[in-house]
Amino acid sequence: MPEAHSPGGEKQPLNGRFEAILFDLGSTLIYFDANWREILPASDAALMLGLKNAGLELDEAPFLESFRSQLDAYFTERDTEFIEYTTAYILRRVLADFGFPDVPDAVVRAALVDMYAVTQTYWKPEPDAHATLDTLRRKGYLLGLISNASDDADVQALVDNAGLRPYFELILTSAGEGIRKPNPQIFWTALETFDILPSRAAMVGDTLGADILGAQNAGLFSIWLTRRADTPANLAHADTIRPDATIHSLSELPGLLNRLDGRRVPAI
Repeated sequence: MPEAHSPGGEKQPLNGRFEAILFDLGSTLIYFDANWREILPASDAALMLGLKNAGLELDEAPFLESFRSQLDAYFTERDTEFIEYTTAYILRRVLADFGFPDVPDAVVRAALVDMYAVTQTYWKPEPDAHATLDTLRRKGYLLGLISNASDDADVQALVDNAGLRPYFELILTSAGEGIRKPNPQIFWTALETFDILPSRAAMVGDTLGADILGAQNAGLFSIWLTRRADTPANLAHADTIRPDATIHSLSELPGLLNRLDGRRVPAI
């Protein structure tokens, strides 16, 4: 029987209904503790400074307007096609439009690192994230993370900043895979890594359209986390997408799995 190791505890054999639990990241394990509109100007300024320090003379106002406009357009398109367009790809398109078609990869990457460093400061781990993940690991669950995001390096930094990496055997991003939740393939890719069937896994996330519908389409058990789920997108799907289970906080997850799984999971 396969076994799993916890970050700091003993290993226990996998058993029960589920072998693996997959998680979303943003508004599930971490949350943004600021107002996006107030933070974006500083983020844009960091991007522009990085590009200018690399010797790119750009007209700041029209460049940023084009960059944000194209980001918005691609964000809308990607939620229809479920194909990920990375921020680097979009930035390169805008740079080409402004007369810089051959910017070295290192320059683009460094500018984006500067840009994302501003917003990363405001992402905080949920207060019950570490305790919940530790409990699940100690009980032998395989844990994976699947995040819809346009920059893989940003997600990896957020995971490390929140101290979450030791809990996970697998961290997938739509930027890295080229496809987004709810495309079932990104869930199947995770399960192929674990070598388990979809029926042996559950997905936990805050977004009905991406996390819940995606999990169901891929054959996983879906658990909707509602603590930060009061969004226009979720309201639009409230009558059409029904999760298999609902929890308000992560701390409720071990008890839910105990009831579903027949496994003794202590309360946090």
